[in-house]
Amino acid sequence: MAQPMRIRATMAGDVADIKVLMNHPMETGTRKDAKTGQLVPAHFITEVTSTINGKDVLNAEMGGAVSKNPFLGFKVKGAKAGDKVVVNWVDNTGDKNTAEATIG
Repeated sequence: MAQPMRIRATMAGDVADIKVLMNHPMETGTRKDAKTGQLVPAHFITEVTSTINGKDVLNAEMGGAVSKNPFLGFKVKGAKAGDKVVVNWVDNTGDKNTAEATIG
């Protein structure tokens, strides 16, 4: 099971500033285990989506070149304090994670 994400969503004028910390190992599949010498299997986030009050505001693709525990920040115009932000990701093994926050 995936570890929880941390979302911070604040208003700056009429723009919502959303920051997400995604807990994920982000293995490329090319690194060798130091003890066994075997390749560590690829395990990375492939897709990130976000909605505000059910409306799509972000669709992003990722790959193995992104570092462990990726941090994603984005701004959305037209959101309001109290709106619900939902962030989802899917990785190459089919694992999924969802988190939500209220814009403050």
